[in-house]
Amino acid sequence: MTSLKGIAASNGIAIAKAYRLVEPDLSFDKKTIDNPAAEIERFRLSMEKSKSELELIRKNAEENLGADKAAIFEAHLLVLSDPELIAPIEEQITNEKVNVEAALKETADMFVKMFEQMENEYMKERAADIRDVTKRVLSHLLGVQIVNPSMISEEVIVIAEDLTPSDTAQLNKQFVKGFTTDIGGRTSHSAIMARSLEIPAVVGTKTATAEIKNGDLVIVDGLKGEVHINPTPETVQQYQQVHLQYEAQKAEWAKLVNEKSVSADGFHVELAANIGTPKDLKGVKLNGGEAIGLYRTEFLYMGRDQLPTEEEQFEAYKAVLEGMEGKPVVVRTLDIGGDKELPYMNLPKEMNPFLGFRAIRLCLEEQDIFRTQLRALLRASLFGNLKIMFPMIATLDEFRSAKKILEEEKQKLIGQGQKVSEKIELGIMVEIPSTAVLADQFAKEVDFFSIGTNDLIQYTMAADRMNQRVSYLYQPYSPSILRLVKMVIDAAHSQGKWAGMCGEMAGDEIAIPLLLGLGLDEFSMSATSILKARSQIRNLSKADMEKLTGEVLNLQTTSQVIEAVKNATK
Repeated sequence: MTSLKGIAASNGIAIAKAYRLVEPDLSFDKKTIDNPAAEIERFRLSMEKSKSELELIRKNAEENLGADKAAIFEAHLLVLSDPELIAPIEEQITNEKVNVEAALKETADMFVKMFEQMENEYMKERAADIRDVTKRVLSHLLGVQIVNPSMISEEVIVIAEDLTPSDTAQLNKQFVKGFTTDIGGRTSHSAIMARSLEIPAVVGTKTATAEIKNGDLVIVDGLKGEVHINPTPETVQQYQQVHLQYEAQKAEWAKLVNEKSVSADGFHVELAANIGTPKDLKGVKLNGGEAIGLYRTEFLYMGRDQLPTEEEQFEAYKAVLEGMEGKPVVVRTLDIGGDKELPYMNLPKEMNPFLGFRAIRLCLEEQDIFRTQLRALLRASLFGNLKIMFPMIATLDEFRSAKKILEEEKQKLIGQGQKVSEKIELGIMVEIPSTAVLADQFAKEVDFFSIGTNDLIQYTMAADRMNQRVSYLYQPYSPSILRLVKMVIDAAHSQGKWAGMCGEMAGDEIAIPLLLGLGLDEFSMSATSILKARSQIRNLSKADMEKLTGEVLNLQTTSQVIEAVKNATK
């Protein structure tokens, strides 16, 4: 048995065979061939295999992810049937007597370059389709399997270097029992999605893809952050017991599903959920969520080959608002950039994308995209308790500009006879230190704050949260972070406004006592963390936690803060 140590990213125990989700080696040599007819036959056979595969993927995508996601594969099927692509490849094989791999790649590269140089955005997007289709056909020619998370049909543990948000969104919980990656941390989007799906996960193992082969028996311990490869029968038995104990603990927490989130001395806080799609509502309700504290709308834009329409967005927002039956729903406007990319937008590569053209910065420049989203939100506002939140706000001018655009779209809709709710609260994510420092001024203009600690911590500590070598600086309990959080909460309360938190810190068992003591009004977390947090809060006295935070704000190090919290909550 081999064991790896990583970061516990999503609680639980999973035991299953390994499924490697690793990019295949599609390298080949250009060769001269003697029998062009046989080579063309090989090409056509690979094309047919690719069509059959894509038909199945399209069908699965439509059933599991919806018609919009399936449309990507419709486009790929069209490419496979396009004589403009097929004829030049067969001609090159016949005239130049080269192997099909070389003819396929040269022809595809020519079309990709041509499409990328076009002004029309729709035509530019076709370049990505050709790349994907070429990769699939090439894999069949070389006898190499392309992995596809949505095609998994048996119980497995996914092994990957990393998982993109769209990869994670395709994982079928029925079959994917857990996953482990080489890189990543608790705040990476794959980890956040794993918690939403209730899939045990260990990330940042460094060597999982090097050590684990397809079919190996793997245990993922999402409680301790350990991965065991080909364990002994005794180890498997021990972990089966740990799994049963954890499930029993979850059953105890489940008894609190309809209870209020109230401290031992009667102070009520709101425990809300972070979601990515309307499908996540089921988990929110099963876990007793009192609100949606963060609806990550970027997932509407990902895993597809074009921007969602206003109508598609309206239906998604309406579904969530209606589903929450009048409970608050905080919708974050498009937050693309950093580790979240949209290939079809062809945004320039940046040296440091986390500090670059992302979130509100992108929306204020690409106003057509922003206005479409705001119109959809305004139209949906009649169906529930909507609160709109702008991400990555660094200056008051940015907030005022975004608010002005929202107001313009609202007036246009009203002018067209469209009704819009008059009770929409407008807030910002506080994830940039400059905003936290100026929170007293922002509080005069916003309706609420939601503290995004995932980014606030990395910007305050000047440490990329995706970089393993500086991961020790991701310190949510640092006195410097706690002081910034206090500034934001105090600023909100001074103006009669509320302050929430939608970063992963909000569901952290060390942080919860401190946040309660600092006066946080709303804690928004992965839905699966809510009942555990509720159980913890019911055993804490807010008055005692206020005393605790008064002490820890004057401490010097994270380790001192952790020790103080543990001593105070024994």
